[in-house]
Amino acid sequence: MKESTFEGVGGLKIFTRSWQPEGKARGVVVIVPGFNSHSGQYLWVGEQFAVKDLAAYAIDLRGRGRSEGERYYVEKMEDYTDDVATLIRTAKSENPGLPVFLLGHSAGGVVSCVYTLDHQSEIDGLICEGFAYDLPVPDIVLSFIKGLSYITKHTHVFPLKNEVFSRDPLVVDSMNNDPLIQGESQPVQTSKVMIDAASRLNEEFPLIKLPVLILHGTEDKVTNPSGSQFFYDTTGSTDKTLKLYEGHYHDLLNDVDKEVVMADINDWIDARVPAIQTKSVAL
Repeated sequence: MKESTFEGVGGLKIFTRSWQPEGKARGVVVIVPGFNSHSGQYLWVGEQFAVKDLAAYAIDLRGRGRSEGERYYVEKMEDYTDDVATLIRTAKSENPGLPVFLLGHSAGGVVSCVYTLDHQSEIDGLICEGFAYDLPVPDIVLSFIKGLSYITKHTHVFPLKNEVFSRDPLVVDSMNNDPLIQGESQPVQTSKVMIDAASRLNEEFPLIKLPVLILHGTEDKVTNPSGSQFFYDTTGSTDKTLKLYEGHYHDLLNDVDKEVVMADINDWIDARVPAIQTKSVAL
């Protein structure tokens, strides 16, 4: 695993982690974490991809993890997606000619979908996990948050409880003791950016044409599985797969039975990127 930074929008240093297989890579996966999350929570995931001969890259979105920026704040969605675009260009330059898959978790799934709409030719497939498109929040609250953004952008209004992310007590304990997400809550402007993005996706899902894998836990209390179902139903892709995991919580790759989810992702990629064939040597 390698740690790196690059200069993001506005000159901020954006922190990333990457993993390379021991041998030749056959593809690339770029990971975009969501809220209450950062690239450090994807160490096991990155290693699993590397074992499958896939190079993996994970970003700390601006203001999150070890990236610079006002904590948890983003002014506009393009700041997120432009940073993701920079990481994808880096991944491509380090792995020329290989197919690239974008994996977004939760709010990172929203960022990944918006990136896909604007840069569809740059990637070969989209994976959305615990997609934060449909939130269990009344419309009147969402309208209030959008209105508040015109008055006080930086006020923090939207916390998430770590215990709803995973059924694994060790994961929850790790999150509770992670200084990079300690006391995390979302500013009004960040919330507005995500709400506006969801409105755009509602209209433009049919424009997404590339292969799509959508994953959601049925007991997700952070985001509604119905949002993933709607994405599946309305996407313009003819190569689309929806998997719902009975009883699973929000963060599927850090939940109990994460191995099952990881295997499904790898199987989906395997069906689109053949394994590297090793030549046998006659003695």
